[in-house]
Amino acid sequence: MNQIAFVVLERPVSWAEAAFGFAGLTLLLLALALLSAWRGGHRHAAEAAAAAERAHEMDDKVAEMNRMQSELTGRMQTMAEILSTRQGDLARLVADRIDGLRQQVGAGLEQNVRQTNESLGKLQERLAVIDSAQKNLTELTGEVVTLKDVLANKQARGAYGQGRMEAIIRDGLPAAFFSFQPTLSNGRRPDCLVTLPGDGRGLVIDAKFPLESFTLLREARGEEAKKQAAARVRGDVGQHIKDIAERYFLPGETQDVALLFVPSEAIHADLHEHFEDVIQKASRARVMIVSPSLLALAIQLMQSLVRDARMREEARVIQSEVGKLLDDVRRLGERVDKLDVHFRQAQEDVGLIKTSAGKVTGRAERIGALEFDDGPGSQPALPFARENRLKAAE
Repeated sequence: MNQIAFVVLERPVSWAEAAFGFAGLTLLLLALALLSAWRGGHRHAAEAAAAAERAHEMDDKVAEMNRMQSELTGRMQTMAEILSTRQGDLARLVADRIDGLRQQVGAGLEQNVRQTNESLGKLQERLAVIDSAQKNLTELTGEVVTLKDVLANKQARGAYGQGRMEAIIRDGLPAAFFSFQPTLSNGRRPDCLVTLPGDGRGLVIDAKFPLESFTLLREARGEEAKKQAAARVRGDVGQHIKDIAERYFLPGETQDVALLFVPSEAIHADLHEHFEDVIQKASRARVMIVSPSLLALAIQLMQSLVRDARMREEARVIQSEVGKLLDDVRRLGERVDKLDVHFRQAQEDVGLIKTSAGKVTGRAERIGALEFDDGPGSQPALPFARENRLKAAE
């Protein structure tokens, strides 16, 4: 037993010590096992109590959850009812809003359709105006081309100026106060001769203004060409002014002033702006260069003179007629006086006739008042009684 069984940390251990150690270890393990079993039972009891407590709490929680579920169910039903009511109100409100919106949309669409139709109508009118303007522009383009062709031809250009001058004069004066292409005593034929009332002399209007030199001036490119064209303008216009003064100034037959008609306002403006010497020459020759507007103004002045002359003539006629009317009124008064005398005589005669008729009537009444009794035993009436009856009848 004292034999060494093993060595632990350089200490020999015998079998007896080993046995005692093993027995102690076994007791220790057994004690630990008993302690562990006791602790396990105590823990199981604690766990069972905790489990019971948890079960009781769980039951309380389940009951509380059931109660809360029932309350939630009631609230859900209440909310469902409220939601149903609100949903009905919302549906009704939405329906009203939709109806109102539909009416507004319908009214808006109707208004938009009406405005669209009006806009389309106005657009069609404007398109019609544009078409008319385009048509007029096309016609004007054709007229401009025609006018260009007319201005390119000297005879046609003269006819154009003559026609425009005639149109202005016809619009402003009566036909009795002007004549076109008349023949003067010297055999010359001016384009127009205007005769004003109160003066036997005529005013000569010439429409053959030389436009060729102005055309060359417009087309000139360069200083030298422009100078030559300007010199030609001065020469042509100056010669035409001289011809008018020599041909149409006839003492006692025409006025001592003549009008030279320029059918273009632009040419007239250029002439006054760039050719002042030509204007001065025309003024010295008593030839007035007029544009269409100035000619129209002169014609209006002549028209006022004609109107004044006619008014004076009509005033003389009215004065003469008033004198004749006064004579007629005077004769009418004399005849009325004579008729009044006849009426007074007739009235006196009627009065005498009425007097005579009254007397005749009175006598007839007196005669009708007489009494006649032709029966037997009647007595003749006394003369004084019959006289009294006659007086009473009167």
